[in-house]
Amino acid sequence: MKLWAGRFQKETDTLVNDFNSSIGFDARLYKQDIAGSIAHAAMLGRQGIIEEHEAEKIIEGLKTILADIEADKVEFSLDNEDIHMNIEAMLTERIGDAGKRLHTGRSRNDQVAVDTRLYVKEEIPTLIKLVLDLEDVLVRKARANLETVMPGYTHLQRAQPTTFAHYMMAYANMFKRDVTRLEDCLERLDECPLGAGALATSTYPVDRFQTAAALGFKKPTDNSMDSVSDRDYAIELLSALSILMMHLSRFSEEIVLWCSWEFKYVDLDDAYSTGSSIMPQKKNPDVAELVRGKTGRVYGSLVTLLTVMKALPLAYNKDMQEDKEALFDAIDTVELCLPVFAAMLDTLTVRPRDMARAAAGGFINATDCADYLTKKGLPFREAYMIVGRLVNLCTKTGDTLDTLTLKDFRAVSSLFDEDVYQALALKTCVNGRRVYGGPAKDSVVTQIELIEKFVAERRAEC
Repeated sequence: MKLWAGRFQKETDTLVNDFNSSIGFDARLYKQDIAGSIAHAAMLGRQGIIEEHEAEKIIEGLKTILADIEADKVEFSLDNEDIHMNIEAMLTERIGDAGKRLHTGRSRNDQVAVDTRLYVKEEIPTLIKLVLDLEDVLVRKARANLETVMPGYTHLQRAQPTTFAHYMMAYANMFKRDVTRLEDCLERLDECPLGAGALATSTYPVDRFQTAAALGFKKPTDNSMDSVSDRDYAIELLSALSILMMHLSRFSEEIVLWCSWEFKYVDLDDAYSTGSSIMPQKKNPDVAELVRGKTGRVYGSLVTLLTVMKALPLAYNKDMQEDKEALFDAIDTVELCLPVFAAMLDTLTVRPRDMARAAAGGFINATDCADYLTKKGLPFREAYMIVGRLVNLCTKTGDTLDTLTLKDFRAVSSLFDEDVYQALALKTCVNGRRVYGGPAKDSVVTQIELIEKFVAERRAEC
C-alpha cells in the first residue's frame, strides 16, 4: 500500500505508476534524503513533538538503511514512487510504528527541496576543484611558453602578435570567472527549506534553525511558499555550467584548429586522440570535439529547467520533478569533461616553430609599423594609410614587411630608417606591449601570478 493511500478507493494504474515514478533517477539523493531525515527526527525529539526514544530509534534505523544502500543490499521499489517514500517504507518495515512518526511536521515538498539543495551544495565544491585543476594546467603551459610567439586573431584572420602564454591566460581568466559564478551560486543557495512543509510550515513547534544548522546551512529560508517552489539555485547552477561549457567549447574549437595540418600549432598526445577505421594517417581530436558537442547537452538542461518553471503558479507542482534529470545530467557532463580536457591540454605538445612561421606571415606587425611612423611624429591615420600601401605592395610581390628593402620603405615615407627592421621584429612587437594585461613577458608573468594567487586562495578555503 502506498504511504499516501487513504483518500483513494482504487489502486494507481500501472501506467500512471510508471509515469509518476522518479526513483529511477532520484535514487542518487539517498544520502541527502537520509541526512535530512536524521536532522528532522533529531529536531522532532528535541522539540518534544515525538518521544526522544522514538527519534533515536528512527535515527538508528536510517543509519542502517544508509549502510545497506551503500553496501548495495537495497533494491528500490517503483511502487514507492520516489527516494523519500522508498526510505520511509523501508524504515517502517524495519522499526515498526516509530517509522511512521518520521514524517510528522514535514512534506515531501520541503523534503525534496532540502535533498536537492544538499546535493547541489555538495557538488559545487567538486566542480570548483576541477576548474582549479584546469587552471593549474593553464599556468604550467603559460610559464613554459612565455616567449612562444604566435598570431593573435580577429575574425579568424591573423591580426597582431601575441604569445601562447598570453593565449593561455585569456582562457585562465574565463575559467576564473566560472569559479566565482559557482561560488556565488553556492552562497545564494546556502539556506535550508526543511520545515517549510507543503507550503505553509506546520502547527507543530518545528525548529527550522535547528535543522538548518544540523545540515550545515547558513540559515533557514525566509518564506515557506518560496522554499518549496524555488528552483532558482538549480537554474543558476545550470547557467553557470552552460557558460563554463561554452568556454570549454571555444577552447576545444581552437585546439581542433591548431592540431590540423592547416595550422599545426600543437600536437595532441596519442593517449588523447583517436584514429580512423579507414584512413591510416588520421589522428583525430575526439576529446575536444566531444567536449564541444556536450556543450549543447548542458545548454539543453538549462533550457529544460527554464521551460519547466516558466509558467508554474506557487507553490509546488509535479512539473518540478523534471528538474532532477536535467540537473544531474549537466553536473555529470561537466564533471566528465573537465578532467579529460585538462589532461588533454596538459599532454599536448606546443610547436613554436610552426607558430613563429605563421606569425611571420599575415602582416601581423602592420600596426607596429604604423606606430613606428607615429612615434616619429606622423599622425596615426596618415601612418595607417602608408602602411596599408606597403601591405598592398607586399601582396603583389610576395614579400612581408620584414623583407622589404629600405628603399621600398622610403618610397612611401622618408621617416623610415634602418631601425624599422628592429621595430618590426615579432619579439619586439610582443614585448613592446607592456600595457597591463598585454602579451609582453613581464605582463604575462603578472597575469600568471594573479591566477596562481586566485587558485591558492580557493584551495586554502577547501
